[in-house]
Amino acid sequence: MKVRLLHADDELPLGGGGELSVHQRDLVDDLGLDLLLDAMAAGDDHVRRVCEGLLLDGLDDVGEVARRQGVVADALAHPEVVAAMHAAIGSGLEAARRSAAGLYRESPEPVVRRSVERLRVHLNVLRRLRGQARRVQGSVRSEPWQELIEQLVTVVDETADADMEALLEELTFPRGMLLSARIGRGATGVDHVLRRPRSQGWLARSVDRSGDSFELPERDDEAVAALGAWRERALAPVATQLSAAAEDIEVFLRRLRDELAFLLGAVQLGDRLAGAGLATCFPELVPGGAAAPAGGEGARATPDEPPTAPRWRARGLYDPALALRIGSEVVPGDLDADGATLVVITGANQGGKSTLVRAIGAAQVLAQAGLFVPAGALRLELRPQVYVHFGREEDRRLRRGRLEEELARMRRIIEQLGPGDLLLANESFASTNEAEGSALAHGVFVALADARVRVVAVTHLYELARSLEVADREDILFLRAQREEDGTRPFRVEPGPPEATSYGRDLYLDIFGEEPAGG
Repeated sequence: MKVRLLHADDELPLGGGGELSVHQRDLVDDLGLDLLLDAMAAGDDHVRRVCEGLLLDGLDDVGEVARRQGVVADALAHPEVVAAMHAAIGSGLEAARRSAAGLYRESPEPVVRRSVERLRVHLNVLRRLRGQARRVQGSVRSEPWQELIEQLVTVVDETADADMEALLEELTFPRGMLLSARIGRGATGVDHVLRRPRSQGWLARSVDRSGDSFELPERDDEAVAALGAWRERALAPVATQLSAAAEDIEVFLRRLRDELAFLLGAVQLGDRLAGAGLATCFPELVPGGAAAPAGGEGARATPDEPPTAPRWRARGLYDPALALRIGSEVVPGDLDADGATLVVITGANQGGKSTLVRAIGAAQVLAQAGLFVPAGALRLELRPQVYVHFGREEDRRLRRGRLEEELARMRRIIEQLGPGDLLLANESFASTNEAEGSALAHGVFVALADARVRVVAVTHLYELARSLEVADREDILFLRAQREEDGTRPFRVEPGPPEATSYGRDLYLDIFGEEPAGG
């Protein structure tokens, strides 16, 4: 039996549980993905590990993402079935683990006993899964769900279920063991075989004296040992087959539990966002960005290939991590970045610039995991990788200055970046003076855009924004955080040229309540 809900290839690893790379840790920290993962997990460590692995290991094929979107949509339509299946497998695997606890001898007889106990537990789990599958049979729309339900309903139907239960009962040997062997060279026993006892009632067994029989003398330890060895030789192939059968079913159940964990996480995240009155949608996927060229599977596009205009357009976009913190007070916005390789966001401090770049990053990561996104509508390209370069606090251990640390992180990112990747930069190179920071950022951002890396950059460096504006490139989009005349922030980011101020005076007045010295 195969699962194949989240991957067309059932053998692909789900990930999760391992140490995060520096790049992945930055994504989690800077985009607020920890809050999303906590909402998905709802306190379940296993769900969180699986969701973390799949969220950070996004898909880069439009067909695969669309396939997973259909699976997630069915899970959202039938959340009680997903939860019930996940719980049934979890409790079953725990019961199977307990049945093997304390077993140290690996001789055939205890292996048979343990395997029978495990198979009985697994059979009960399969019954419960079959019952849940029948609840949604005919109502799921995605092909992977339909295939899984067909397996659960037909592979272990009532007839097979009864036959398996009867066989497992026989393997507890309620009527003893019937063994056979032949006499080989040197009068040694060979070809030891476990036989199925004949079906007899108690009366037939009491009067049947056919064949020879003997009883072992009391305290004949050698005879007892010889008979035990005979039993173990006959049970050895049975133990091997039963153990393999139990392991095969357990592999299927563990895989199904992992994939259901991700779907349960999607359900629980969707419930949290819906509870705050916020919209979600499945994004429209367009070719480009992460599409592999004809050079081979997984190959990257090269700068020499004809570029395609980037596409990223959203309506009602919001930062899901912020939404989980403050609920319905979050302000959604619209964004049309079609055709822009470099997006530069300037404007008023605390006007929503950083929130927008986090919203873009979170939406891209969620979309590439096959999940819904925090928006009313979204059209985007997939990207091979998403990287972040956000400002950091100064190193308190004084190993390096802030600028040195920023440059080292940017170098590490650039060494990994490839055509089609997405870089989200938030106040990069703001730790030095205006002229130096602007020159550094201009060189990096323009070079990356020329190499077909899409860059979304938040900056308060006016010289940087102005130098990019006078470059008069059609692939640069300027956005500006808005400010009302009275200084209030509507938290809207709209197209607009950069301004020479970030309105820091507004923050001073808000905090100190008086004009700064010198007017």
